[in-house]
Amino acid sequence: MRFAETAATGPAAVAGCPAWVQNPLTSRLASMSGDLDLDAVFGGSSPGEAFAAVLTEARMVLGEIGGPLDAELWGSDILAALGGAKSDAATAIVPAAEATGTAEALAILRVLAAVGWPDLRSAATQAADRVAARGLDEPAWGARIGAPAVGDCWRYGDDRGLQEAVTMSFSYGAEHHVVSLLVDHGFGGGIKDVWVGGAGDVLARTRAMADHDPTMVFEMISPADARTRVLRAIAAGECPSQPDEIGNVSSARAILRARVALLPRE
Repeated sequence: MRFAETAATGPAAVAGCPAWVQNPLTSRLASMSGDLDLDAVFGGSSPGEAFAAVLTEARMVLGEIGGPLDAELWGSDILAALGGAKSDAATAIVPAAEATGTAEALAILRVLAAVGWPDLRSAATQAADRVAARGLDEPAWGARIGAPAVGDCWRYGDDRGLQEAVTMSFSYGAEHHVVSLLVDHGFGGGIKDVWVGGAGDVLARTRAMADHDPTMVFEMISPADARTRVLRAIAAGECPSQPDEIGNVSSARAILRARVALLPRE
């Protein structure tokens, strides 16, 4: 559901910019849970049913999660399927997970504390700390999740100013990743698509394309500038049009907001 830049050629959302292909990390997570349709699993469930479904999903997926980013991507998918901040389902999971008190429940709470909205983060963090105090082992990524280091940020788009991609990079030690959103100025500057994936040589290839394409506008920007641009796009709303864009924007909504919150203010 999330996408990452590659050197592939072909039509792109932003004229003159790289095409995007499915992120292998997301494909791996999908296979962990048997390619579950999370919206079908969680949609319309009662709070108790939702927690039971999340706990079952956790038992299927958590053993295969290799690091904090994997866990955050899974959590962002779960929050989207639960209805996000407009629904009480995610909030209701916190006391249910604390009462269950298992290792899987602790992992769920750490994930919600990393990618949830502010009130959910606070409640999940406190509940997770209480569960951990009972002597349960933290997940291997538990101490790092939600706190990657902020790296370079940049933007690029077409010279007509119709669309631009704003990219933020982050790292967990030597593991670097990017969060990028496509902003459509033809629809009021809203978010048309979102991608999350490994950083690789994305920046180097984007620079190279800009050097060879006079219609492509590229510039490095400060993390504070990136924060301003992303928050402005969030405030403008979402404007995906294709089914994959709709899925990308929904599933990455939580991790996008969690990442922009890490960026410094002007």
